Amino acid sequence: MKRRQFFGVGAAALISAGLKKLPASLLQQFSVQKSGFWTDGYFQQKSVDLTNLHQGTIRAKVNGTWEQYHVRALNAEFFEWNIEDRLANIEKMRKGSMPDWSGAHNAAVATAGKNRGDSRFSLNNAIKGTGLCPKQEKIEDIIGLLKKTGSKDMEVKFNTLTGMYQDSQLWDLTKLISLELYSKPDFETHTFLNQMANPVSSIVYLDVPSFEIRAIARLLHPDDPGLGTDERNYLTYINTIHSYFHSHFTSVVPAVVYHVIEVFDNSPSGRKGQGKKGLRVV
Repeated sequence: MKRRQFFGVGAAALISAGLKKLPASLLQQFSVQKSGFWTDGYFQQKSVDLTNLHQGTIRAKVNGTWEQYHVRALNAEFFEWNIEDRLANIEKMRKGSMPDWSGAHNAAVATAGKNRGDSRFSLNNAIKGTGLCPKQEKIEDIIGLLKKTGSKDMEVKFNTLTGMYQDSQLWDLTKLISLELYSKPDFETHTFLNQMANPVSSIVYLDVPSFEIRAIARLLHPDDPGLGTDERNYLTYINTIHSYFHSHFTSVVPAVVYHVIEVFDNSPSGRKGQGKKGLRVV
């Protein structure tokens, strides 16, 4: 069996077989408790208040207390690194190579706040695909461009993305974006549970330079009747850009918008004398 086949099928089969052999007491002990976040098949995140977002502040319920945070823009060093890495990976794919697993796309997202019943810890860390977020005045045009070119050959898609990432005026530097691919009423990821209850998140990228983004996570469900136009645009864009190279979904899946609050430079000091060794830079 090939390695990819093993991880796609073989590993799941082995895990399933192992679970069936566990004593009933262990299955019960490690069972995941349902959260109660869902109503009629959708969730509404009630721990984030965006009422004053256009004035540059956001309220979030953290550890049971409502706190106010000032939204900040990503620093130029992070943005330049992120764009350069994305463009370099497009060139790798253009030449038939796989993109790097480290770098600007995959991030370790740390969360805490809700024990789901199968651990003594609420602390969780998971690798998530992340992206840059278009400005609202640009986002509908970008969605249209992606849909128009989505069925074209790979060279057209590579050129489309290259043009997007080379235009620094497209991007809203106060946000990063991601998807909540797996959480449904009958299964919830620990990241989802933590962010619903306690939306503070730490996002770290494996690379040098190394950046950490501390953010408030706003979770969006497509069936939430309370979403406004801006957030529905985010949902559409995030699903569309994900499907541009990945498989297309049969329906729109929940998305996450990370509102940037702080940025840290965790680079080692040996990086051309510029490493901040964990100092806050935003």
